[in-house]
Amino acid sequence: MTGHTTASATSAADAPTTQQRGEAAPRPARPKRPNGQWKVDGTEPLNHNEAFKQEDNGLNVRERIEQVYSKEGFDSISGDDLHGRFRWWGLYTQRKPGIDGGRTATLEPHELEDRYFMLRVRIDGGALTTTQLRVIAGISTEFARGSADITDRQNIQLHWVEVEDVPEIWRRLEAVGLGTTEACGDVPRVVLGSPVAGIAADEILDPGPVIEEINRRYLGVPELANLPRKFKTALTGHPSQDVVHEINDVAFVGLVHPELGPGFDVWVGGGLSANPRLGERLGAFATAEQAPDVWHGVAQIFRDYGYRRLRNKARLKFLLADWGPEKFRQVLQEEYLGYELPDGPPAPQPRTPGDHVGVHAQKDGRFYVGAAPYVGRVSGEALADVADLAESAGSERIRLTPHQKLLVLDVPETAVERVTEGLRALGLETDPSPFRRSTIACTGIEYCKLAIVETKQTATETIDELERRLADVPDLRPLTMHLNGCPNSCARIQTADIGLKGQLVMDDDGEQVSGFQVHLGGGLASETRDEAGLGRTVRGLKVTAQDLPDYVDRVTRRYLSETSPEAEEGSSADRESFASWAHRADEEALK
Repeated sequence: MTGHTTASATSAADAPTTQQRGEAAPRPARPKRPNGQWKVDGTEPLNHNEAFKQEDNGLNVRERIEQVYSKEGFDSISGDDLHGRFRWWGLYTQRKPGIDGGRTATLEPHELEDRYFMLRVRIDGGALTTTQLRVIAGISTEFARGSADITDRQNIQLHWVEVEDVPEIWRRLEAVGLGTTEACGDVPRVVLGSPVAGIAADEILDPGPVIEEINRRYLGVPELANLPRKFKTALTGHPSQDVVHEINDVAFVGLVHPELGPGFDVWVGGGLSANPRLGERLGAFATAEQAPDVWHGVAQIFRDYGYRRLRNKARLKFLLADWGPEKFRQVLQEEYLGYELPDGPPAPQPRTPGDHVGVHAQKDGRFYVGAAPYVGRVSGEALADVADLAESAGSERIRLTPHQKLLVLDVPETAVERVTEGLRALGLETDPSPFRRSTIACTGIEYCKLAIVETKQTATETIDELERRLADVPDLRPLTMHLNGCPNSCARIQTADIGLKGQLVMDDDGEQVSGFQVHLGGGLASETRDEAGLGRTVRGLKVTAQDLPDYVDRVTRRYLSETSPEAEEGSSADRESFASWAHRADEEALK
């Protein structure tokens, strides 16, 4: 056998090279790029946002606002403070008037921004006293040209605020227990809470103490003031699941565990914007006592493992997508809690709407009255009048909702009619039309530097026109309609029956005008949809702002004509949902 070699014995040196075989040489494996996960890659900043956050904590800018910028004026503000750290205290520069949507993406931030600010008042759980509401109203009329918008995060936003007035605004807010701490920025944002916490006759448990404890421990603390991006929270103990929990980074949904009693089902990883993703259940049950620790653990996971290299991938939903809920729960328990959470069932499907519009009994025999403004737009004067009206009926408590609605609590039965009439006189409708009730809109081009189209006025005019056109339709089930001025989905367009994403579109004359891309068939549990889901995008389905009432009228009537004929003699609740129809309908039917 000497001198004879088999193929298996051929040495590596004797093997033909890839060049000899005519093949391309394999490229060396690229080193994996770091994602900026602190516990994996270290804390070296990988972009400018991460650098300025490490150079100086965003919370520290308050002192400069009080001691320097409010005294020396707008031109004294440094760039990283103005476009970065100011957000940690609820301040964004607003859009300069007169800049059309076609220039939004072509101008630099300093060219788009005005010398005025949007100021966001943080209202955790949407809970206000009439005294607090009156203070916000006074700030609005004195410092913000009367502006005030109720957001779909239970905050109130004011506009036209000048930096010189910010310290006095803070003084007035904090004197009544309010503030703007971490209302914006890469921090734990306002905690959404059930608007009927502690009062609803059918409440499973009151999340109010949990919200208070989370804020007591963790609001404004440096250890959580540099997250990869914003971190959104929701808690509810109401069976309507009224806090849009599916689209928050972490959420706690009340239920009764068959063995452990009342507590929370834990969700993580929800979020919309340009890459929408619904949150997922961890399959874990947390008691009210455990919930603050679980919240803290999830927030720390986001801080330590969240992706920081690319800002458009820096939300918790991207980490959850890579890890999955099983690994996420394991890391939460082993690295942050130090104990295992018990398994838990999902909360039952809601059977009532979660917007709380109308008159409802409280568990103490009094009533709460829920009213709808036009897409959250109110005014300082109207808020002061609401405070006066509530107090005249013996109430001292107001709540805001994640659906841009307002509730007056603790109304005696004898005063209900007077309160409903008083709210109506202020433009707050307690028995609104289906479209008035279920339409929300973001700030839009009026104030937002990211927006392409106007939203608030477009929504208001569309609601009025649809009320006129569809007045002949009996028992019309509310259809959610959400208008957003840009692709970022502050108005949750992917979770609406009719979601409208602002963009420039071509009209019949070939001119570029304001309009919307249409998403159809989205919905969340709090809207009594059988299953939460994202809307369907139909290729080429766009509508101009001017033609929006025509389109909604047309698609609504098409839906009614094609669904559940036997329901015509029954109630609207028996009809197939718009979302279900929209997902199965031919594209032609949706245009």
